[in-house]
Amino acid sequence: MIIQTQYNYEKIWTATSEQDLLKIIEEEIGDADPKGTLAYVKESIKNGKTISVGRCKFRKKGV
Repeated sequence: MIIQTQYNYEKIWTATSEQDLLKIIEEEIGDADPKGTLAYVKESIKNGKTISVGRCKFRKKGV
């Protein structure tokens, strides 16, 4: 699954690697469980939802 990200100040969605997704989540939530949060994001966006974590939104490519 390809995950796209968009910060609230951006207009374009960008495909993002899993390593970068973990960095983004860590920046947004601090030391809370970034891997667990990423797993939650992946599960939530499967059906076309858009999930926000801090200032960043996540969605599955093709939505």
